[in-house]
Amino acid sequence: MNKSIMKKNKLMSIMNNSLINLPTPININIWWNFGSILGLCLIIQIYTGFILSMHYCPNINLAFNSIIHIIQDVNKGWIYQLIHMNGASMFFFSMYLHIGRGIYYASYKMIEVWIIGVMIFMFSMATAFMGYVLPWGQMSFWGATVITNLISSIPYIGQIIVEWIWGGFSVSNPTLNRFYSFHFIMPFIIMMMVIIHLFFIHQYNSNNPLGLNSKINLINFHIYFSLKDLVGFIIILMMLILISMKMPFMLSDPENYMIANSMITPIHIQPEWYFLFAYTILRAIPNKLGGVIALLFSILILLLLPFLNTNSLIFFPMNQILMFIHINNFLMLTWLGSQPVEPPFIIVSQMFSLMYFLFYFLNNLIFKLWNKMIY
Repeated sequence: MNKSIMKKNKLMSIMNNSLINLPTPININIWWNFGSILGLCLIIQIYTGFILSMHYCPNINLAFNSIIHIIQDVNKGWIYQLIHMNGASMFFFSMYLHIGRGIYYASYKMIEVWIIGVMIFMFSMATAFMGYVLPWGQMSFWGATVITNLISSIPYIGQIIVEWIWGGFSVSNPTLNRFYSFHFIMPFIIMMMVIIHLFFIHQYNSNNPLGLNSKINLINFHIYFSLKDLVGFIIILMMLILISMKMPFMLSDPENYMIANSMITPIHIQPEWYFLFAYTILRAIPNKLGGVIALLFSILILLLLPFLNTNSLIFFPMNQILMFIHINNFLMLTWLGSQPVEPPFIIVSQMFSLMYFLFYFLNNLIFKLWNKMIY
């Protein structure tokens, strides 16, 4: 009996120290809310996805009609489907703001936290891509065909890997089954990675806008930051419900509401909006292998940030100017991804793709030049 009470007390003290009494910088602002908002979005996606999985049929002859069945016949199925669909957009919207805050306030200096965070981002992208294939609409089918075909650019073994992933000689039933299995299991892997992410954050303590490693201006996480997070939850839930109820198909491609047909290619194949920046970079390179390398590097370059930007200061005027240019550059790349591959969009895409990569290398260089000018 005493042992069980001791274990219970120990567990309670760990919980108190890990969250309730977690020392948190008093000056963190609204941009720090998006970490907890991402946790909320992940829970919503897992819950709604689990409900939808009960009625979905991972078969090329049944998948499209099973989505219609969920929307029309399943009790409240339409709202689960819309929240899951728009929840993915909300998840990536929050994630881009979370990563942007990390870059702006140099959170990448906490190397372990940053690396596991980038890995969560990559796993989330893979999960979302496989989820987009499941409705088996025109854009789902052709998006899967185009993206998986990129692997064929690997010399010698590329085509073998592609056919292994497909389970045949084209995107077909085995492909859909595999994507469904991975789409179901990967969110739970992401949850485990989030726990590791939080563990490292608790090791370092949160970053703060001033970038100070001070242990003076710290307060308990609860109740001040608990309430701030709660306000963030309410706002993001209101936005998600508003979009799902009033403008549910605003972020969707109309082409995906036609059943997949391997004999008819859509005029313009494009992924969801949250992949468009990387898709633009892929298309900007005329060489297939070069485009694939640029696509991968557009994400993997985030892993290099702690080693590229070794400057001691977070803020100096040129750093802020560069960051605002980078945000506008990201938005332009997203817009360009939805445009056809023709002049003048080709040359403009190449210019903005170059600027995207230059940002990561220029920050440290400009800081050194700034130091020489000042001192």
